[in-house]
Amino acid sequence: MSNCIIAPSILSANFAKLGEEVDNVLAAGADWVHFDVMDNHYVPNLTIGPMVCQALRKHGVTAPIDVHLMVEPVDRIVPDFAEAGASIISFHPEASRHVHRTIQLIKSHGCKAGLVLNPGTPVEVLDWVLEDLDLVLLMSVNPGFGGQAFIPSTLDKLRAVRSMIDKLGKPITLEVDGGVKADNIGAIAAAGADAFVAGSAIFNTPDYAGVIAQMRGNVAAARG
Repeated sequence: MSNCIIAPSILSANFAKLGEEVDNVLAAGADWVHFDVMDNHYVPNLTIGPMVCQALRKHGVTAPIDVHLMVEPVDRIVPDFAEAGASIISFHPEASRHVHRTIQLIKSHGCKAGLVLNPGTPVEVLDWVLEDLDLVLLMSVNPGFGGQAFIPSTLDKLRAVRSMIDKLGKPITLEVDGGVKADNIGAIAAAGADAFVAGSAIFNTPDYAGVIAQMRGNVAAARG
């Protein structure tokens, strides 16, 4: 497991110049663009919709767009994001009546499918759907707002899910979102993560490239 995918969350970017911000963070070494989509229903905040995804594609962004849907119900919005240019669409099992059907829906629109586990969601929710997924995203904060502190018990949960993925033997990305910073990314990587969502830790600094390079260095050191 050598992957180290850095996925800056545009939730922390300057929305007045979003195209430029995304260009800059990708030029600084980011791999994916992470979209935090909140509906003020499933989570207590309202953020962005498919139009923003489509606008970035029209702007010329070619990097994978990693869409995290914190919306309920989820099925209605999946085709819109697929059409707008999403590469990966992840959702919460609590927001779908039929988790397996939603996974099939995402894949039927040509996107990779991910399932998101909140801090209080048990890993057993993966038991019967893991083999159908391309990505598992563990929330290391409660979803709804950027800038929260990393919940330490996520490390044990990461180890548990990494073990499940390794046992299955399929190339499923294990992603973490919430409070990820240069000073804790090593421990997160050591616990089994290979994709890292970071918002304020990147966008709230003047040197995107420096922070991303430091993150990659700390991941490499943690993996020995």
